[in-house]
Parts: sequence; C-alpha cells; structure tokens
Amino acid sequence: MTITSGIDVGTGAIKVVAFAVEGDQERCLGKRVERVRQRDPLKLAGDIYDDLLKETGLARADVAYCATTGEGEALTFHTGHFYSMTTHARGAIYLNPGSRAVLDTGALHGRAIRMDERGKVLAYKMTSQCASGSGQFLENIARYLGIAQDEIGSLSQRADSPEKVSGICAVLAETDVINMVSRGISSPNILRGIHESMADRLAKLLKTLGSLDGTVQMTGGLALDAGLVEAMKDAVVKAKVDVAIESHPDAIYAGAIGAALWGAFRHKRLADMAHAA
Repeated sequence: MTITSGIDVGTGAIKVVAFAVEGDQERCLGKRVERVRQRDPLKLAGDIYDDLLKETGLARADVAYCATTGEGEALTFHTGHFYSMTTHARGAIYLNPGSRAVLDTGALHGRAIRMDERGKVLAYKMTSQCASGSGQFLENIARYLGIAQDEIGSLSQRADSPEKVSGICAVLAETDVINMVSRGISSPNILRGIHESMADRLAKLLKTLGSLDGTVQMTGGLALDAGLVEAMKDAVVKAKVDVAIESHPDAIYAGAIGAALWGAFRHKRLADMAHAA
C-alpha cells in the first residue's frame, strides 16, 4: 500500500487530501479545505497539511509522494508537481468514473477540459482574463448585496424573473447589479441572472471542445453552487450541447485528489524503473 497526498493551492482556498493506493484500489484517508482570505497561502498549506496528517495518524515520513497542483509548486516539502488541468481531469474520473469532460470553475476563471477514461487530457479551453465568470466576482456581488457566500445558490434558485446581466466584463456586470439594486430588483433575480450569464459562457466553452461523450463533471469551488449547477443544466440545452452536467459534494477537492492519484502513479513508475535497473 502506498500513501500519497495532494495539495491544491488555489487563489481562494487550499485543498489537501491523503490517499491510500494499492493496485486499482484508491481510498481517501482524509481531506481538508480552508479559505485563504488574507493569509500566506504557502504557510497555510503547510499548516493544513500537517493538521490533516495528524488527524489521520500519519507523519510526513509516511507519505511516499506529496503532489502539489495550482500554485503549490513553491512548497518546499513537495515531491512533485502536476498541472491543474491534469489533476482536475483525474480527480473528476475519481468522483465520477463516467465523466469525460470537466468544467473547472474556480476563483479566477472557468475552464473546460476533455479527457479519456484514464484522466488523460485530450483538449481544453479557458475563459478570457475577465473575472465576470469567476468565483471572486460572485463573492464581490454577494458582499455588495449583503448576503453570505453560501446563500448564493439557494437564493438564485428562488428567482421568478431573472434579470439579464452583462457577461462580457466584470466592471460592466457590477454596474448592472448596482443599477438593478437601485431599481428594486430582488437578490434572487439578480443572482439567477448572473448565474445564467456565467453558464452561457461556460456552455459555449464546452461546445468548442467538439464532440463530447459521457458526463461533464463540474469541479472547483463553484461546483458547489447549486444555482450555477442548475443554470448550467439549462445552458447546455440552450447551446445544443448534448451532455449531462453533474456535480459532487467533494468537487472542490478534485484538483487535490487528482494530484494525489497522479502522485501514486508516478511513484509506482519510478519504483518500477529503479527495480528494473
């Protein structure tokens, strides 16, 4: 049995997992997530990692391969680093073996990834640099509306007349929201309008990947936003993209999971090479 760990250092949150891997059997030993806020992300990652190991009765020396992704390459104690496209693809396969594409919806951007049954990336597309399709943008809007971030999804689902929001630019979209509030538009209708704008952009991104088979697995922090997931299901129908959109309670850990599992694969490969030599 091989113990591996995955650390995903994101802009908005740090995700850490530990896995036990033996042959085709992959078992999650523990997981932790914590928002970065105004703290040093690298110090926070190290602290969370040590806390998780302590919870699972492990020490750093017990971990055969500590894999990082996102901005985690700067961690001094990591064994190896993997690109986030690769880790989200592999993590999506773990969460849903039938998935053949990923919508990674993070704090700064959205990304569509097509992969095979092993999690190998075949194609990908990313949204533009504009933040209007990001988690950070939604967090700013929630702050302006005076609501908690974890209320966004449920409020959006209560909309009865969604208000159209600019999907081109974060500045224009925020201006739209300010005007809506002054006109008395309800928070649910504003949020649903934002979700629909984001979902339309992501559905178009999926369409650029070409023919898709199987399920599209949403990953990243916004995959837990029920309002956005619902809007995505409508948007793919509208865009004539014939896929099923799915989320998962552990979707935010997809990058860290993928890092841990690719780490186990690389560790075995290196061990086999050493043995053959």
